[in-house]
Amino acid sequence: MHTEGPFLVPTQESGRNLMMRQIDGEVVMLNMLKFKAVADYSLSPELAPESEITGAQAFQKYIEHTLPFLHESGGELVFMGEGGSFLIGPLAEIWDMVLLVRQKSVQSFVEFASHEAYLKVLGHRTAAL
Repeated sequence: MHTEGPFLVPTQESGRNLMMRQIDGEVVMLNMLKFKAVADYSLSPELAPESEITGAQAFQKYIEHTLPFLHESGGELVFMGEGGSFLIGPLAEIWDMVLLVRQKSVQSFVEFASHEAYLKVLGHRTAAL
């Protein structure tokens, strides 16, 4: 069980739980994001730009490289906008960006998330968040 640190990837348990729900049809995923002040490419130095960039800039690189794979899998970016504080919720929780991503099915999402070319650019996301 993942109980500390950033939640950047599904755990084996959370992935299994999603599959066990046997959702039929479209799914919409809510992504609430907090960016690093400076992107950290230590886990994927091959993707690092020549000079430092912000987490927001790294995430923009991730979006640019990812959208073709998302569309190929039948998915779409429904909403991407600035985050902020909650209307109802903890005042200390502030998000930099919020995304809504629609996939035609859970299986389509799994195919997207395991696409070899997509996995090669995933490091931009990890560096950003």
